[in-house]
Amino acid sequence: MDFLTNGLAFVFALGVIFFVHEFGHLLMAKAFGVRVETFSLGFGKRLGGFRRGETDYRVSLVPLGGYVRLGGEDPEARTGDPREFLAKPRWQRVLVYLAGPAMNVVLAILLIAIVFMIGIEVPDLQEIPPVLGTVEAGSSAAAAGLQPGDRIVEVNGRAISRWQEVGFAMMTAPEKPVALGVERAGRRLDVEVVPRKVPRYEFGDTAGLYPIVLPRISQVLPGGPAEQAGFAIGDEVRAVDGQPVTDPQSFVAHIEQHAGEDVRVEVRRGAENVVLTVVPRDQGGKGKIGVGVGVFQRYGPVRALRESVRYNVNVVSQTLAVLGKIVRRELAAKSALSGPLEIAALSGAAARSGFKNLLYLMGFISISIAVLNLLPVPILDGGQIAVLLVEGLMRRDLSVRFKERINQVGFVLLVALMVMVLYFDVVKSWPMGDR
Repeated sequence: MDFLTNGLAFVFALGVIFFVHEFGHLLMAKAFGVRVETFSLGFGKRLGGFRRGETDYRVSLVPLGGYVRLGGEDPEARTGDPREFLAKPRWQRVLVYLAGPAMNVVLAILLIAIVFMIGIEVPDLQEIPPVLGTVEAGSSAAAAGLQPGDRIVEVNGRAISRWQEVGFAMMTAPEKPVALGVERAGRRLDVEVVPRKVPRYEFGDTAGLYPIVLPRISQVLPGGPAEQAGFAIGDEVRAVDGQPVTDPQSFVAHIEQHAGEDVRVEVRRGAENVVLTVVPRDQGGKGKIGVGVGVFQRYGPVRALRESVRYNVNVVSQTLAVLGKIVRRELAAKSALSGPLEIAALSGAAARSGFKNLLYLMGFISISIAVLNLLPVPILDGGQIAVLLVEGLMRRDLSVRFKERINQVGFVLLVALMVMVLYFDVVKSWPMGDR
């Protein structure tokens, strides 16, 4: 059953993403009057479709991508028709190539914005300060003497201001020392921690460090004490009975210990602090107020769109940083690259846990595909754009033979990449893959 769910979720996710990508090429080509011969979702044998005007809209056998065939795209097939792709100015051809990745960016922003409007249990790492909430016993962080309340101000000699920067440094340095500059009660401490390698992958864990993550109200049960007290979904719990809250567990523990008593809870709601008084009900000797707490984000349409843009900009930044580390051999490619098997497994897991989680994953994949396609690799959109820009600077076309050669090199590189990520997928899923 999981195999079927994985397959259906995989086809749905990539089908939508590639349809939008190719639709971008199609729209821009038609906007410039280019003759479009084929718009295909998938590769290989034509399974079905329809013809409208001069364009064959089809679904093909292999659902791992798609393509738009433009009239006169092949230099050897040119007929002199002014509507052929190669007859158009270079700037128009650049925009046709750019339209696919641009549509993937738009799709990613819209999907993540929808998820933020629905509400999702994912921490906003960009908003979490680099202050330690928990230090795991027996970890390298504990051995280095780090304590809850310590503020990390520097990672590997670079000043930081968000927990996300700490997490990224740990993730990309498995089994390697990470230098931390720490502030504690006005004093500066310099320590090193060593993230452990996550089994079956090549990235590091948190080295035993966890930030202060304030709990948010993710659910309010109808008729419960919390609803009567005025709690609302999205409230961020700051303090309870005057004591600062540092994690969901401490809040729940305090409520459980005060059944039948007035409990004052300070929450952050929008731009203001609100104090609510609630009386926990006694259920089996423990106080309950009828809320779900944890990590939670939900915003109105305008802020959801703004947060989605910020999220996607951050994904692009981290993707480029990871690719740079792979090129410099500071990080194994296995940890960062996912092939169809792993994407199918992730899609299936997301679909089983809820449609909004599948949308969230699709948004991440869509922006990642946009970045991949814009890399200056022959055959990819970025490679084609690079050739056109070079030709523009030279003010003449490169030879057909030369462009054929670089496209052949690009094809070989693309096939090699596909084989590599498939191998990584098998290694990660194989029972002995982590040894």
